[in-house]
Amino acid sequence: AIARAVYFGAKVLILDEPTSALGVAQTSMVLKYIHQVRQNGLGVIFITHNVRHAYAVGDRFTVLNRGKTLGTYAKAEIPMDELQTLMAGGKELAQLSSALGGTV
Repeated sequence: AIARAVYFGAKVLILDEPTSALGVAQTSMVLKYIHQVRQNGLGVIFITHNVRHAYAVGDRFTVLNRGKTLGTYAKAEIPMDELQTLMAGGKELAQLSSALGGTV
């Protein structure tokens, strides 16, 4: 799909969970393709729940929770662990962890 979009002159790719059903080797290939098309000037919107995949190819991140934006950050502004906390529902996760005796 990425190659087809590039071939037909797309200016922006919107990829919604493209790695969710893939194995490790196939996921690596998709992330490499995303990196390559970005290097060639194509815009990419990469929707994912996997912080490692997002951080590997992204330069800016917008975190959503139930349709509300929790923030938009440049890669230099947010370390991966903070991004993970936001994506995992930081406040809710802290409350749950407290309720379960710190096990989360």
